[in-house]
Amino acid sequence: MKQYAIGVDFGTESGRAVLVSLEDGRELAEHVTPYAHGVMDTALPDGTKLGHEWALQHPQDYLDVLFTSVPAVIKAADADPADIAGIGIDFTACTMLPVDENDRPLCFHNKHKHDPHSWVKLWKHHAAQPHADHLNERAEAMGEDFIHRFGGKLSSEWMLAKSYQIADEAPHIYDEADKFVEAADWVISQLTGTFTRNSCTAGYKAAWHKEDGFPPASFFASVHPKLENLVSDKLKGPILPPGAKAGSITAAAAEKTGLPEGLPVAVANVDAHVSVPAVGVVKEGSMVMAMGTSICHMLLGKEETYAEGICGVVEDGILPGYYGYEAGQSAVGDIFAWFVDTCVPASLTEEAEEKGLSIHELLTEKAAKLDPGESGVVALDWWNGNRSTLVDTQLSGLFVGMTLQTKPEELYRALLEATAFGTKQIVETLHQSGVPVNDLYACGGLPRKNPLLMQIYADVTERPIYTADSVQTPALGSAMFAAVAAGEENGGFATITDAAARMARVKDDVYQPSLEKRDAYRDLYSAYKELHDYFGRSSGLMKNLLRGRTKTQTTEPAGGGSIER
Repeated sequence: MKQYAIGVDFGTESGRAVLVSLEDGRELAEHVTPYAHGVMDTALPDGTKLGHEWALQHPQDYLDVLFTSVPAVIKAADADPADIAGIGIDFTACTMLPVDENDRPLCFHNKHKHDPHSWVKLWKHHAAQPHADHLNERAEAMGEDFIHRFGGKLSSEWMLAKSYQIADEAPHIYDEADKFVEAADWVISQLTGTFTRNSCTAGYKAAWHKEDGFPPASFFASVHPKLENLVSDKLKGPILPPGAKAGSITAAAAEKTGLPEGLPVAVANVDAHVSVPAVGVVKEGSMVMAMGTSICHMLLGKEETYAEGICGVVEDGILPGYYGYEAGQSAVGDIFAWFVDTCVPASLTEEAEEKGLSIHELLTEKAAKLDPGESGVVALDWWNGNRSTLVDTQLSGLFVGMTLQTKPEELYRALLEATAFGTKQIVETLHQSGVPVNDLYACGGLPRKNPLLMQIYADVTERPIYTADSVQTPALGSAMFAAVAAGEENGGFATITDAAARMARVKDDVYQPSLEKRDAYRDLYSAYKELHDYFGRSSGLMKNLLRGRTKTQTTEPAGGGSIER
């Protein structure tokens, strides 16, 4: 058996390589490479202005992660490259880009580098919302069954809406693109010299089905004439499940990464989804929450069941042999950061400095002294729209119950509780749809930083919560899939279950729900649901207010167009 595997986790602002022990899953070395260009949401590198809700990235930044961080972890651990079984990567998704017939990004071509549509569209690029709306309208009008696997709506964040936006607003880019690809799959192609798609992003982000394939050409043709051959022309390529081998390290990639030529490379995956086996979940009934700026909720099942507003149910989407269910909240940690950055008085900042605490720590300390419902404040957690179960990026945040006596820590606790209520809405939707949710597993930055938040989640959902012992859970999961792609014959594992038995790690302490707080939280959740259903289903107020906010902002970047109907 080999000693190591490498997992590379590509996030929103940076990429991180981790060298992992195959013996026990310990992270032996890690290295972070910040993206030099970050998130481009106002302008391209040449100064070309971007419109409202745009979020782009530079593909060179991803290569820099591989060529900087991978050699760094090998050196830091003083590891022999010959002892590495394989490498795997995970990515935020849907993060997509158009490439030419040689898999070269169109933004690398001088003639296209001034066009925003030639660049990488990051997962949080929401400028395709009108295109997502039109896709959903056509799917409903044509009675397309595939839409039900995604809770009845496709998101503006996903491949189909972003592809449609390119076809509509930049037809020349659409025509010149040989393929639209996930950034994750593109990175793998740069390591192996061959292109493959992964079943995770193909399923959850591009509406692919293991038996039925992509939606039919007749559906796409009804949406826009250019989209009729979207699947055959732009979404082509083999689709492989998690843990499959995508290829091997090329000589060129070996020279730049320090990895051996011929090293097995796993099929790409999504950051949240690789975390499922990394916390030891390889069976149905346990929901995994990847908790950070947002939350991705994942659950395994043996049958395909439709549930409102989920992000998808995909066979082989998370683990081979299971249907993987995904839901999510588009802002969680981001909400707490917003509150600290914009709503904290100077007196609290001074108190935090005197106590040697961060603002988050001080607010958490004060919020922990409050009982559920004591402040009389309840909030909605839609500061970045609602991903599940309403699937609407045009919804916004809300506080109800504030008075002249309301304190910052009461608002802060209301936000913590609101995100827990959003998770409860997802849990109940799945559970009531026939997909059991018996317990919760949490990974990411928030479980490590905020025990109060985790206890609130346990109390609100009325379920025990286990937390990851790994600091870099997605990278660990990617390393596990890399070992599976290598196989036993190359020093890895035969199955992801075998890898999880050896490498997955959770802490001994478990957050148990409090019976004493159950009734109070049920009452608060009832108030949350009343607001949720009114503003999310009945009232157009939030969207009307949004129109006023966007009137003064640019809504059409260079090359912009309008939806053809």
